[in-house]
Amino acid sequence: MSQDIFVVAEHLKGKLADVTFEMLGKGRELANAKGGNLVAVLLGNGVKNLAGEMGLANQVISVEHAQLENFNPETYSTALAEVVKAKAPAVTLVANSSMGMDLAAALSIIASLPLVAYALDVKVEDGSLIATSQLYGGKLNVESQFGASGVIVSLLAGSSPADKGRAAGSPAVEDFPPPAALAAPKVRFKKLVEPEGGDVDITTKEILVSVGRGIQNVDNIPQMQELADALGAALSCSRPIVDSKWLPKTRQVGKSGVKVKPKFYLALGISGAPEHIEGMKDAELIVAINSDPNAPIFDYAHYGVVGDLFDIVPVLTEKAKS
Repeated sequence: MSQDIFVVAEHLKGKLADVTFEMLGKGRELANAKGGNLVAVLLGNGVKNLAGEMGLANQVISVEHAQLENFNPETYSTALAEVVKAKAPAVTLVANSSMGMDLAAALSIIASLPLVAYALDVKVEDGSLIATSQLYGGKLNVESQFGASGVIVSLLAGSSPADKGRAAGSPAVEDFPPPAALAAPKVRFKKLVEPEGGDVDITTKEILVSVGRGIQNVDNIPQMQELADALGAALSCSRPIVDSKWLPKTRQVGKSGVKVKPKFYLALGISGAPEHIEGMKDAELIVAINSDPNAPIFDYAHYGVVGDLFDIVPVLTEKAKS
């Protein structure tokens, strides 16, 4: 077992995802603490040129094959498992994204390695790896300790600033032979479906009023929209609102929605599940209103109000209008 730290690079349409740089920043910390190398694993087809953007890494292991051109859970997990089994890193960092959740779980099974999912942080103490993860919708944080054996850590977005991991350079590139099994996968990529356009782009807004399950029913949407209008904000939401079809998918903040970085984020009736926190924790100012004093959202809010939002929102709207 080496002391190297592996980071699984994510990319789409020829561009590295922000989560890749977040993991590189965290990976560099771990590699320095373990005394090993930071190694990025780049799976794809014709994307080896992206290695130069990952200058924080000592090495990039590139696996190229036509079946890796687009993400496919079968082909990607097969290729990644071959690399991990051959190199035996101390830690493999995978983003807790839609792609990463598929990969991390499959890699854990194929390579028979422990997995920590929904990780908020990972560090080295006295030679052991300590991973902090969330349970029960973010209501409980758990610390897991690992010794010398390899471990897979699925990191939530925002665990480390992306800018910390951005560095141009010339890491050594190793061409790893693609597994023969890639030639005839059972699962095949069909097409990439783009999200519907025509609605508000909440990623460009400086102020967001975001609503969650606490607004109770769709009839209360206009009241929340009135507050958003008074503040010059866009109305966004958590996943339950989209699942209930009260607002379109384009308004969803979180892992299965979009990541936002507004100057002001007002969370109304949002408990703060990890999936939602992942999408808004980088906002400059977060204010949360929730009737549950133990709601996880308060752990991330700069200011919090425990109370009935239906008593508070009309007052805020009136003040904003005046």
